[in-house]
Amino acid sequence: MGRREERKRKKRWKAIGLTFLISALFLAIAALVVIKVFVVEKVKVTGNEHYPDEAMEDWLLDDEYCWNSLYVYFKYKFVEPEEMPFVDTMEVFLESPHTLRIEVYEKALLGRVYIDALGQNAYFDKDGFVVELSSEVIEGVPVVSGLEVEQIVLYEKLPIKGKNILKNLLSLTQMLKKYEQVPENIKYGEEGSYTLQYGGIKVLVGSAENLNEKIVRLSHVLPQLDGEKGTLHLESWTENTTDITFERAG
Repeated sequence: MGRREERKRKKRWKAIGLTFLISALFLAIAALVVIKVFVVEKVKVTGNEHYPDEAMEDWLLDDEYCWNSLYVYFKYKFVEPEEMPFVDTMEVFLESPHTLRIEVYEKALLGRVYIDALGQNAYFDKDGFVVELSSEVIEGVPVVSGLEVEQIVLYEKLPIKGKNILKNLLSLTQMLKKYEQVPENIKYGEEGSYTLQYGGIKVLVGSAENLNEKIVRLSHVLPQLDGEKGTLHLESWTENTTDITFERAG
């Protein structure tokens, strides 16, 4: 009985040893595949307008192991990248062992208010929240002037003095973006009036009343004034008074 038990124990240990060796071999082969096959050779970047592709690559492939595509893929499943101005978030996709795709989601900027005390622009989104403070001027984002702004706090709403001013401003900027008529400057004036500047053309929008209809008509008229200089009058437009006049600069 003793010898039989001894033989059984030896067989068990041999089986365990063989299983261990096979597992170790499998892990070694898997590690070799990960090291030799999953090597970053190409990075595709989509969704970015503010930064060049190379800047996005440098931002995310930021440590000594980022040559490995599988490592990068899993890294950003669990780790948030360092904050990048004007970027909301991003996703990394593994298209092949050699190819990564980075999908960038930039912050939606509707306008900016320049803060003299800070020497910076407060960029705001469709809900009026300040999403970025920067001295950089982003092309295609209109500067809003004429507002009384209290202390700016990042990720909080624009602290604009006056009832309904922020609400009307957001309605205006959203409609201008919707109809692809974003100006260089939006000036808030007396009695809640708005003036838009497009190069040499000034557009007097007037109050926020009939704002949607005014911007729709602006989208039809403005392309016809390409190369002109002067003032386009929309401030008196109503459903009953539909005349739109353009006063050429003398």
